[in-house]
Amino acid sequence: MAFSTAGSGPLRAEINITPMIDILLVLIIVFMVVVSMSQQKGLDAQIPQPSTNKTQPPPERTIVIQIAWIGDKQPPSVKINEENVNWDKLHERLSAIFEKRIERVAFVEGDGDVEFRYVADAISIARGSGVKRVGLMTKS
Repeated sequence: MAFSTAGSGPLRAEINITPMIDILLVLIIVFMVVVSMSQQKGLDAQIPQPSTNKTQPPPERTIVIQIAWIGDKQPPSVKINEENVNWDKLHERLSAIFEKRIERVAFVEGDGDVEFRYVADAISIARGSGVKRVGLMTKS
């Protein structure tokens, strides 16, 4: 602290700000160095890997499970890529489709009138049939 003697008034204490700014600049530099030395950079990403088996053909199309509302007191209809399927045969059909596929991804598209329990049932059946990832689609 410095004391001012200029003027005829009483002594007044003044804080010297220069050392505080020096300390602030040193702290900023230390934090910049510490952050740049951290090992983790960015986020984890899932990058598709090339297939090791060259004999297997790529899948024809993306699998979309469509659930359409028929009417009251009836379960909604189910389609796999525009092919009608019974609810009882959905597991067997999906198992047959995903038996030889490398990419085990399916999308579920439900009408706005369909109760979510039917969508959840379709997701559960798909997961039980070997689907690893299920995406939800909406009507545009």
